[in-house]
Amino acid sequence: MSVLPASSREWHLVARPHGWPVPSDFALREVPVAEPAEGRILVRNVHFSVDPYMRGRMNDVKSYIPPFKLDHPMDGGAVGEVVASNAEGFAVGDHVLHGLGWREYADVPAQHATKVDPELAPLSAYLGVLGMTGLTAYAGLFDVASFKEGDAVFVSGAAGAVGSQVGQMARLKGASRVIGSAGSDEKVKWLVEELGFDAAFNYKNGPVKDQLREAAPNGIDVYFDNVGGDHLEAAISSLNVHGRATICGMIAQYNDTEPVPGPRNMAMIIGKRLRLQGVLVGDHYGLQQQFVQEVGGWLRSGELKYGETFVEGMENGVDAFLGMLRGDNTGKMIVSATR
Repeated sequence: MSVLPASSREWHLVARPHGWPVPSDFALREVPVAEPAEGRILVRNVHFSVDPYMRGRMNDVKSYIPPFKLDHPMDGGAVGEVVASNAEGFAVGDHVLHGLGWREYADVPAQHATKVDPELAPLSAYLGVLGMTGLTAYAGLFDVASFKEGDAVFVSGAAGAVGSQVGQMARLKGASRVIGSAGSDEKVKWLVEELGFDAAFNYKNGPVKDQLREAAPNGIDVYFDNVGGDHLEAAISSLNVHGRATICGMIAQYNDTEPVPGPRNMAMIIGKRLRLQGVLVGDHYGLQQQFVQEVGGWLRSGELKYGETFVEGMENGVDAFLGMLRGDNTGKMIVSATR
């Protein structure tokens, strides 16, 4: 056994946010570290993930995933190194992916940890392009939206972790046109010049509906929604007959304190025979092997690129989360937890 630290810092939710979260809703607390019990491993987290869905878990409402408990450590995807093991099949020095982020050291049940190889890809990639983020993009585009070669695809939040992968996957599979929206001119440039989108626009520069129509004069066949609101309304207007929309996230509405009215053009769904379907990655783990094989190949060949925004230091975890909600990140927002 290696020498263990006496304590570990972890982020607790201490108040339910009303609207936008504020730093006082969270507390960074120090807790003792102990040897793992039988069937468990102790992991020194190297990186952990902050994701939009976590905002919903801060509300005390019933959903597809339980809310965070007050005065308990939050959780989420993390990768790290095993520093103590009391479980068969795991040795000190192994690298693992698990679900107990937001802390420096995690006491993880061995059955909830997956070994990963830092030689095949950087550890951070297992939180993004090769992890839940990438599988969400893959399943949402190919399974839920029934993408087929020749489709024109529009992705909102296209410079984010999921959106940036969706657009590239569509292009690699023969989309006739790939369009993205993002929140800065710099991100728009990245989408077109680095990721190969055919067109992209800054949604802050004018009505989404008008900018989308200009970017896709012949309409779109698939819409991948990470934003909701005016983006969804614009997409419904631009979708062609038998168009499909994957509803992955609605980050524009996560911090609203009042109910948000739906798109004003829902009647178009009837005449165009549109299909709008939500996606939860947990429904699609059957695609995992196919996903890793295909996306791993694209990564090795250099055909698929991915962006990462790193925030250094456990103490900056909440700042990273709030920054992600504001759209400060390009690609996946990751906190490097080591000190």
